[in-house]
Amino acid sequence: MVEMTQYLLFRPHSLIPLTTFAERYNSAKSSISEDLAIIKEVFESEGLGELHTLAGAAGGVKYIPKVPKPQSLPFIEGICGQMEQPERILPGGYVYMSDLLGQPAVLNTLGKIFASAFSDREIDVVMTVETKGIPLAYATASFLNLPVVIVRRDNKVTEGSAVSINYVSGSSKRIQTMSLSRRALKEKSRVLIIDDFMRVGGTIRGMIDLLQEFRASVEGVGVFAESGEVSERFVQNYVSLARVSGVETGKTRVVPGNYFDHGDEEGC
Repeated sequence: MVEMTQYLLFRPHSLIPLTTFAERYNSAKSSISEDLAIIKEVFESEGLGELHTLAGAAGGVKYIPKVPKPQSLPFIEGICGQMEQPERILPGGYVYMSDLLGQPAVLNTLGKIFASAFSDREIDVVMTVETKGIPLAYATASFLNLPVVIVRRDNKVTEGSAVSINYVSGSSKRIQTMSLSRRALKEKSRVLIIDDFMRVGGTIRGMIDLLQEFRASVEGVGVFAESGEVSERFVQNYVSLARVSGVETGKTRVVPGNYFDHGDEEGC
């Protein structure tokens, strides 16, 4: 049963036929079903996720990682407390977060929270822009069992032919360029955008516009932290896990983001 649990944990969002377990453990399907019922109960009671069983010849079992909001809120509140440390304030109104996003345990939990927030969406790939959002995107993708697509600031010869666009970079209003290899994303893909920080959303809006060149659809946008001192954004529908304000005054205040604002509803 322990090995079966591990097998499921390493294959989230994958439909696994009962015959796979029956042959793997040389056991009857009825016995496998009884073991899965126990695993399902433990997953749900411990807040590890859900185990969905599909009946029929083409059926099987699928593990959906999920962290209940009441369980994830204390973790986010702890992260918010660390981000309020005065020594984290950087010139230009930024908060230093690289050390937090460099801890595997923190990334693992953040990725699982994002995977929970978007678990009901039909998604083909997770997208981010280089460089700070990359670890967070991979952590999220690992729980969704999806590939990661990385948008570059400039085109590299090793990427082959690429699509490039100009976009307005946030409050600075500077025109910058981003590009994506044509081989990195199939046309009409369903995309989840993940990034580490959003002020007015210029970079994310750039990624959304870039996806139009691939006729791809944006199924969700998740940011670890958003600025709480912006009256208007280029992006309206998104999920944030933390909200930062007061940086420019030297009195940083960080609170849980809009994901926790409305019960079980996602922020927008």
